[in-house]
Amino acid sequence: MEWTDEGIVLGVRRHGESSAIVELLTREHGRHLGLVRGGASSRMRPLLQPGNSVAAVWRARLDEHLGTYAIEGTRLRAATLLASSHAVYGVTHLAALARLLPERDPHEDIYEMLDRTLDDFDDAGGAAAHLIRFELAMLAELGFGLDLENCAATGATSDLIYVSPKSGGAVSRAAGEPYRDRLLRLPAFLREGEGGANSWSDQDLQDGFRLTGLFLLRHVLEPRGQHHSDARDGFINAVTRHQARISSSA
Repeated sequence: MEWTDEGIVLGVRRHGESSAIVELLTREHGRHLGLVRGGASSRMRPLLQPGNSVAAVWRARLDEHLGTYAIEGTRLRAATLLASSHAVYGVTHLAALARLLPERDPHEDIYEMLDRTLDDFDDAGGAAAHLIRFELAMLAELGFGLDLENCAATGATSDLIYVSPKSGGAVSRAAGEPYRDRLLRLPAFLREGEGGANSWSDQDLQDGFRLTGLFLLRHVLEPRGQHHSDARDGFINAVTRHQARISSSA
């Protein structure tokens, strides 16, 4: 058995004296592990860092075997990502989210979204918005997508500013006003056709993480006996501190 694919490094653990087991999210073969001989060497360690993009050749005698990887770097982001705390936490959290996908099951849209998200971590606020969108995409990929295009109460497609915590459906301003204290806020940058795609406030980011966090916990994590990763909390705290520094110096 042999295939060649693009991949993003999710994690690495040492195996024996000099090898490493590498976990990749690949474009066509999904989340896939393999043994890299010499993976613990000083030459390979910088390459096998979470967040790096690689070209991988996987070989095994049988498909169900662990197999071995021959890996070459294509986009080595890790050195840049390690320079900021929000990026370190963000990469760790993204990897934890990707591990919610079944092993060896292709999810090309998620792969492409992860690739784009990792390329845009320079700005903390922008990275937070991308990560919230990634969490929404993961909910949809796992079968728990939110309906944010129509009002759950009236069917309206405009002025959607709330989300029902029960149904996960959007709610318009008029329909939701009597129940506003019981509804989640829908950030402007997640609303279609309202010019908010590339603009957000600190409150928008807080609302976005509250929204995705509730449904991830309820539908995905708690049924598996899991909780939000420490990296998610670390990322949110790092972004909050970064945004506060910007506000105080303005």
